[in-house]
Amino acid sequence: MTDFVKMHGLGNDFMLLDARQSPIMLTGQQVRNLADRRTGVGFDQLILLETSEIATVRARFWNSDGGEVQSCGNGSRALAVHLGGEATIETAGGMLTSVATGSYAEIEFGPPRFSWDEIPIAFPVDTLHLPVSWDDLSDPAALSIGNPHIVFEVGDPASIDLESLGPRIETDPLFPEGVNVGVARVNAENHITLRVWERGAGLTRACGTGAVAAVAALQKRGRLGPLVTVSMPGGDVQVRRDDRGHLHLAGPAVMAFRGTLNLESFA
Repeated sequence: MTDFVKMHGLGNDFMLLDARQSPIMLTGQQVRNLADRRTGVGFDQLILLETSEIATVRARFWNSDGGEVQSCGNGSRALAVHLGGEATIETAGGMLTSVATGSYAEIEFGPPRFSWDEIPIAFPVDTLHLPVSWDDLSDPAALSIGNPHIVFEVGDPASIDLESLGPRIETDPLFPEGVNVGVARVNAENHITLRVWERGAGLTRACGTGAVAAVAALQKRGRLGPLVTVSMPGGDVQVRRDDRGHLHLAGPAVMAFRGTLNLESFA
């Protein structure tokens, strides 16, 4: 039997498995079965904790579709709360540092990456103003926050049919590894409203790297100041850019429950 922890950050929910004492091997099908909200645990992402030679812990992330991804902002924030205090987190998307107090945590992501080949995009292009559109969505910016994002500034995020547009953009050949899709409205230089279609997970109530990506893109365009509140359907987080150009994500995360299950029964 294997212990697990269920957590969420603003309704974006996660299953945490700790493999630091005993190795855990996961398959995509197993993750999909565990993610089923009727017959499994149910989650947007699964987080596997492993030992690291260079950090407090190594974290691996799977979306609910069974695909492993490089990074997850809200998941890293939930993990930071789970670990408590100060920690370093090794991920496939880069090294993160975290500070947690109670149910509140801040993650440092480092600088955003706007180079087309780091996102990645299929060919060289101006990533701050991509010359592409999907229906009424146009003039996006693309960047990497350890995982790929495309950000559109819109008048009303709630009016955008992300259920239809999200999967089309996510799987467009322009993005060889897929892409997360954000639609944002600038309310003031310190406040935006955001909705995100997450690669491999679909619409979620909050997306940490999506919040960081939207702020970074709009800061790069001169639309926002260094400290921004991001309002998503699940609630608010804060994103700030420090003097080095590094991005920080801060907000709450809580444990929903603990449990025990037989992983083999979900294979």
